[in-house]
Amino acid sequence: MTTMTLSAFADEISPDLATQIRVLQANNIHHMELRGIGGQSVSDFTLAQAADYARQLAAAGIGVSSIGSPIGKIGITDSFAPHLAKLDHTLTLARIFKAPYLRCFSFYVPAGAAEDYRPQVLQRMRAMLEVAKAYPEVTLLHENEKGIYGDSPERCLDLVTTLANPQLRLAFDPANFVQCGASVYPEAFELLAPHIAYVHIKDALTASGAVTPAGQGDGHVAAVLAALQKRGYAGFLSIEPHLSVFPGFRELEARSTVRHPAPTGLAAVGAAPVANTEAAAPARAAGTQERPSRPAGAATGVGTVGASSPRASGATRRGDGEVLFNIAAAALRDLLCKLDQRWD
Repeated sequence: MTTMTLSAFADEISPDLATQIRVLQANNIHHMELRGIGGQSVSDFTLAQAADYARQLAAAGIGVSSIGSPIGKIGITDSFAPHLAKLDHTLTLARIFKAPYLRCFSFYVPAGAAEDYRPQVLQRMRAMLEVAKAYPEVTLLHENEKGIYGDSPERCLDLVTTLANPQLRLAFDPANFVQCGASVYPEAFELLAPHIAYVHIKDALTASGAVTPAGQGDGHVAAVLAALQKRGYAGFLSIEPHLSVFPGFRELEARSTVRHPAPTGLAAVGAAPVANTEAAAPARAAGTQERPSRPAGAATGVGTVGASSPRASGATRRGDGEVLFNIAAAALRDLLCKLDQRWD
């Protein structure tokens, strides 16, 4: 069995890098999809800032799975030359962070007129790939996003097959497909599976578009993970909570924990309890950790925390971003455990 690697949009925990690192370590997650620090977009970092952040992440044992850039997230008629220059700068940052991937988009197009702008989209994407040629170690990941050209499975496929460039792959986002009215599984997944190099863990409800923890929406995240497992996927699963304080939030908060039992026969991959989040991060290597036991009285899935735990005191003590992130991470771990799937 292959091992899938967990990553996360840590800026949804907190803008503060030290807090991002602490919570990732508490969840035994050793990578982040770097989108921003201190309220600043990654693409706006100076080279000196990037070098400093890269040193801090390396010292904490946190790698960068992908640069969560905003490249391509402009209108199709907006000025492109400055954006192309920003791509070149962001690729330089990716090199500093030793990130193998850089997320991009295929430009916002007027509603109902995507096909009319296909030539312009392809022209711009080709120009982006031309810039990326100077950074062969970085692969561009197109994310399906509502309102851009590549918001449907069919147009995502059109982009990767028409451009036919090994430096362009897909980041598969189930929630974004739900919000666009697409059928995530089996239709979208099976259509795009050969081109998927990266997966965002995010779910959503068809009726409202509201984002939910993985497995609690209409994105068929469990089925997608099972299909990835069957295909031998060994890439990143990047947690993108996008949660707000939703109905049932306090209940989930009271039940959630950052400790989770490992699947039978696998190396332990759960994290230390939140009460120990200030302690050093657990050893990273798979197979080197003792398998954690389920906390006494734990509910199936996300577990239970006693009243004396910091988790029981609510979001006001730890910050809503941290609480919501822990809920999102626990939901993913639960799905992986049900599949008996290894992760790191």
